[in-house]
Amino acid sequence: MELAFSQWMAGVQAQVEDALSDFLPAAHLVPTKLHEAMRYTVLGGGKRVRPLLVYASGALFDADPAALARAACALEMIHAYSLVHDDMPCMDDDELRRGKPTVHIAYDEATALLVGDALQAQAFEVLASTESLPPARLNGMLRLLAQAAGSSGMCGGQAIDLDSVGLSLTREQLERMHQLKTGALLRASVLLGALCGKDLSETEREALGAYSQAVGLAFQVVDDILDATADSATLGKTAGKDAADNKPTYVSILGLEESKALAEQLRRDAHHALAPFGEQALRLRELADLIVQRKA
Repeated sequence: MELAFSQWMAGVQAQVEDALSDFLPAAHLVPTKLHEAMRYTVLGGGKRVRPLLVYASGALFDADPAALARAACALEMIHAYSLVHDDMPCMDDDELRRGKPTVHIAYDEATALLVGDALQAQAFEVLASTESLPPARLNGMLRLLAQAAGSSGMCGGQAIDLDSVGLSLTREQLERMHQLKTGALLRASVLLGALCGKDLSETEREALGAYSQAVGLAFQVVDDILDATADSATLGKTAGKDAADNKPTYVSILGLEESKALAEQLRRDAHHALAPFGEQALRLRELADLIVQRKA
């Protein structure tokens, strides 16, 4: 019997939490402060959207559970490192993340910098240690993760974001920034999950790429809507910070109602992209709904 989406999601989140705890260095190991801060950063918080996408995509091709766990944890470590660095005073300078003090507040700036560096390295160690996949496919997965995290992906989008403060971007420029900053890692999540199951055909890769592009942009549009409409307690981070920092957002460019309409259109686009996979793509469709309809 098929689990309800909420039960499936809770099960994946629990599995990922356990796997992250196993894959992170123990807090008692030297250097203890760094390892404690790494665990503070990663464990006990977050929606785990990227791991959920890994598992949902893996379900299309009956992917190996051990490989899925490693891919999901590698992506979550990259994501967590990006948040630590993003919150530092030299970037967004924020004091709240996932409902608790950011790492540079709970520890110090130097520790926060090292936490991000160490988590990035740990992510590649975790994925590279996958034993159940053909070496050539695993090599391609490592390359995919590196590209998604680097200057042609997440870091590139963050650089554009920092350079855009106070500027008036077109919708196309804003979309390009978020395709890199947020979308690249979400796309990697979907593709890595599928690759834990099989080598992908061009048709399969294109369909999953179209889905990923839609949910990646939808995620950011909804983030911008929530930043403008929700409070800090609900979000677990400082609300209204984009407007306060004079950053371009979908809400500032399109307005609130048009942004909501765009998010809904992207949700429909994501569903449409999954048509070739039929009912096997149920979890991916449900995650598209979650991303657009979430309240935090």
